[in-house]
Amino acid sequence: MRQYPIWNNVEACIYKSSKSYGVRDTGQVEVRVGTSSSNSHAFVTHTTTHRTLENGDKMFRFYVDGVVIKEALLPKGTSELQLINC
Repeated sequence: MRQYPIWNNVEACIYKSSKSYGVRDTGQVEVRVGTSSSNSHAFVTHTTTHRTLENGDKMFRFYVDGVVIKEALLPKGTSELQLINC
C-alpha cells in the first residue's frame, strides 16, 4: 500500500465496508446535496493540505469552505503531532 501524508477513510451506507485513499499535498471534497446526481447543489467543501516547511517540519491544515478550522505541525524528526490554534 502506498504512503501518503493525507489519508481519507470513507464510511457511507452505500459501501459494505469503509473505503480509503491517500493524498500527497491537497485533498478536496465537494459535498453536494439534492435529489439526485443530476439535481444536486454545492453544499460544503472541505480541504486538507500538507506542506513541508523550509526547516523540514510538516504543516497540515483543514479548511471548510476556504476557512482554516484546524492546524497541526509535525516537527522534523519527531512522531508527535502538535495542534495549533485549537
